[in-house]
Amino acid sequence: MAYTVVLTDDPAPHVRRVTLNRPEKRNALNHALRGQIIEALREADQDPEVRVMIVRGAGKSFSAGYDLGGGNEGLELPWYTPGGDGHWPRHVTQGWMSIWELAKPVIAQVHGYCLAGGSELATCCDLVYMADDAQMGYPAVRFGVPDNHFHAWFVGMRKAMEMMVTGDSISGVEAARLGWANASYPAEELEEQVLEVARRITSVPAELVQLNKRVVHRQMEIMGLHTGIRAGSELCALGTHTKAMEEFVGSIQKQGLTQALQERDAPFDDYRTKEGGA
Repeated sequence: MAYTVVLTDDPAPHVRRVTLNRPEKRNALNHALRGQIIEALREADQDPEVRVMIVRGAGKSFSAGYDLGGGNEGLELPWYTPGGDGHWPRHVTQGWMSIWELAKPVIAQVHGYCLAGGSELATCCDLVYMADDAQMGYPAVRFGVPDNHFHAWFVGMRKAMEMMVTGDSISGVEAARLGWANASYPAEELEEQVLEVARRITSVPAELVQLNKRVVHRQMEIMGLHTGIRAGSELCALGTHTKAMEEFVGSIQKQGLTQALQERDAPFDDYRTKEGGA
């Protein structure tokens, strides 16, 4: 496949790296980018020379979230999902959760903003390493309901509740302390630390790594994680019918995305609202 919005390279033996490459949009996730991320990971999963994959973002951020600024015009959805009410949350959850089903482990290397859909992508990877000053969160709860309800699983009920009712983010340091990330490092050390983890994974026989990835995920599925996230997509569908969502969409149409985001986040004094995702 000819990739247009991701870059791929092999930074170490048996390591495939996929870089989200819309830096001018803070790697906002449009249909093309979402499709090419999954396709690049699937391609690597089928390559016998690859044992582990890394996902990272070009520019200043991992990903600011789904593209709300018209970046999907003229683009088709990257994979089929049965239609009906709740199609969108089921569609994106289907895509990100497919990373769980890949044979080989996928590492998220997170710097800058990792918000909304970006946090869904990172969370559905098998390992997450963050820059200390990275920001992980879901500001879209200020106008709607998330697609992917993973917070309580990774940060506990109290912190999850706080994040869901405020839209506040947490730093890489706090994400690691709570268990959402494996570890955090100074931004300038992040890449080398991630590559070191990848090298350690490649030192274990590939067939064992693949089985042991499933060991962890099957236990989480038995405890209900996958079912919970799927059920959450239906709550997201309900959120699309709220007055708050209607008003936010109207605000975008009336005054543009940037101004709508600025008004959304002004009471909280957080998040830069340059054109991109949310």
